[in-house]
Amino acid sequence: MSVSVPARPFDFPLDLERCALIIIDMQRDFVLPGGFGETLGNDVAPCHAIVPAVANLLTAFRATGLPVVHTRECHNPDLSDCPPAKRERGNPKLRIGDEGPMGRILIAGEVGADIVPELYPNDGEIIIDKPGKGAFYKTGLDELLKQRGISQLVFTGVTTEVCVQSTMREANDRGYEGLLLTDCTESYFPDFKQAAIEMIVAQGAIVGWATDSDTLIKAMAGADE
Repeated sequence: MSVSVPARPFDFPLDLERCALIIIDMQRDFVLPGGFGETLGNDVAPCHAIVPAVANLLTAFRATGLPVVHTRECHNPDLSDCPPAKRERGNPKLRIGDEGPMGRILIAGEVGADIVPELYPNDGEIIIDKPGKGAFYKTGLDELLKQRGISQLVFTGVTTEVCVQSTMREANDRGYEGLLLTDCTESYFPDFKQAAIEMIVAQGAIVGWATDSDTLIKAMAGADE
């Protein structure tokens, strides 16, 4: 069943039989005080502020039985999948793998690297642990989506201009249609968020479409009536 969702730069033709929600990196290390994001000198409050909107959207997708994908940017404890160029760049207070207030920074299995409780995956939902910014890099995401017949992805999470945009571009190159929800994504830098959105929708949705979660939820509810 298809439904037209008001969006930029033009309505998004949502196919409810072929879409999935993807929640990018809503991890303690990125959105809570004391995590990696804050140790880099960022104010994490804006990123944490989107949790209720993402949770509301997640509830809507779960109610319809549509697939949900959660991603976590994290690395092996021995850092074998973390290039030195990534770990050693800049002069942060803590680096990937260092001990932080919530365990080792961005290490799989540590408290800080896990998803915030409000958005925690249910049994059966896809969890992708990714060593890079894009969720398709060195993961099995593409194969999992193809197995389920997914051709459209609804994007949420952090940060808009880095991991979210990177994954949208990877998805676009693989033939997926992407819809970004502007109230369900955030950056440590407001100007970067807005610039990323403009890049995504430019030139006739060159990377994807953008709308807000209320608009999408209303469109989904209308399709069910």
